[in-house]
Amino acid sequence: MALALAVAHLISRGRAPAADAVVIDHQLQDGSAVVAERVVGQLARYGLPARVHRVRVEANPASGMEAAAREARYAGLAAAAGPNTLILLGHTLDDQAETVLLGLARGSGTRSLAGMRERMVVRGAEFGRPLLGVRRVVTAEACHDWQVAVWHDPHNQDKRFTRVRVRTSVLPTLEAELGPGIAEALARTAALAMADADELDAQAALLQPARGEPLPVEALQRLPDALATRVLRGWLVAAGVPEPGFRHLLAVRSLVDDWHGQRGIDLPAGKQVVRREGVLLVAPGGHASLPGDR
Repeated sequence: MALALAVAHLISRGRAPAADAVVIDHQLQDGSAVVAERVVGQLARYGLPARVHRVRVEANPASGMEAAAREARYAGLAAAAGPNTLILLGHTLDDQAETVLLGLARGSGTRSLAGMRERMVVRGAEFGRPLLGVRRVVTAEACHDWQVAVWHDPHNQDKRFTRVRVRTSVLPTLEAELGPGIAEALARTAALAMADADELDAQAALLQPARGEPLPVEALQRLPDALATRVLRGWLVAAGVPEPGFRHLLAVRSLVDDWHGQRGIDLPAGKQVVRREGVLLVAPGGHASLPGDR
């Protein structure tokens, strides 16, 4: 709401191009349609055209409801936006700090610690996060100053969700034990990690084989770990392996660093990586490496 009202304020003073708002109704709670329409009415009173876009969230998703709702929300926003449209999201510095802590807990490396980007492309649509440097309390104070009533999603207090536990328990504990400024420090960490991860990803992209080509073992062995892991991951994703995790990458690396004629490594999506004649290949699951591989 704070972001939407800020945009309306800038438009009214000729400092921003015309914009409208899309209110996503996830249909996960009773009365969500009423809440969504109420928000449309509030924004209209501030001169910002708005409409409701209803999405359907997968029931009992393997990835969890948070991830499924996020996927549905981004897909809904991308579908609602026209071509060459920038979609603004209201994530704050607090959201960034939470994301860094979640990445740290997953142990998934620099890219995860880099948190959320200020700009990104999802499903062909461009998204921006102009409030990543603003604390959540500032957005609440802005809405109070505008005298606009804000609806608080009860899911944001439901401790079944990991992010809620980070927000309501972990971050306050860190602030109490380590002193104030933890959220800002985590956001700085994200910015530094983002710069490092982007540079390493760019270098790895130049070293990655063309889609469908095998990956030479010797070339991978010559690379430092930071690049070898990225080249391997990018190669697997290009071959149709969805989001290979650390354990998957470690297992495939064993075909490079600990080769003793073993069978292939099974991966998600029915894929398998095998080593044949000094290269790595992605094959349908169940295919073993051939005798005489080296």
